[in-house]
Amino acid sequence: MLEFLPDSISVQEFWRNNDYAANFIADFLATLITKNGSEDSDLKRSTKIKSATSYIANELLENAVKYSHQASQIPIKVKLYSNKGKTQFFITNSLSHLRSANLQGVIYQLSNNNHEELYLNQLEKNVDDEYSFKSGLGFLSMINDYSAKLAWKFEAVPDKPAIMIVTTMVEFTM
Repeated sequence: MLEFLPDSISVQEFWRNNDYAANFIADFLATLITKNGSEDSDLKRSTKIKSATSYIANELLENAVKYSHQASQIPIKVKLYSNKGKTQFFITNSLSHLRSANLQGVIYQLSNNNHEELYLNQLEKNVDDEYSFKSGLGFLSMINDYSAKLAWKFEAVPDKPAIMIVTTMVEFTM
């Protein structure tokens, strides 16, 4: 488990180093789960695991840092579980109610539309609106490219009524 405060590093500094964190997680996971067969098959499997894990970790970390409610001083938490080829990421961060509502809108779209059509539509929309912050393209890529399953849990913060806690779970098989 990795835990850090959203204001412990500036968003700009995080952006410059996010690949390092995502690649570290990917390298670590690949080392744990690729010692099964020949050296060639292990190398191919390791490359596939690293690619998927790095992409998913990068997207989840970017979203958590980008959308966290920094003033809340609620830490961002990253958990990774792997067992028998199934990997689960859990990332928890705080959100304002407005950002929570936006995310719930994205989740609704993901739950009620064909993922491939939604992906193409979002790509077209993003060409027209390059500043769109609620496209869900990262989530759609996880689903379409890595057959990932996604789930979310929203929780109120009793002593901070303007803040929500969201945990995003991404599960994929390698």
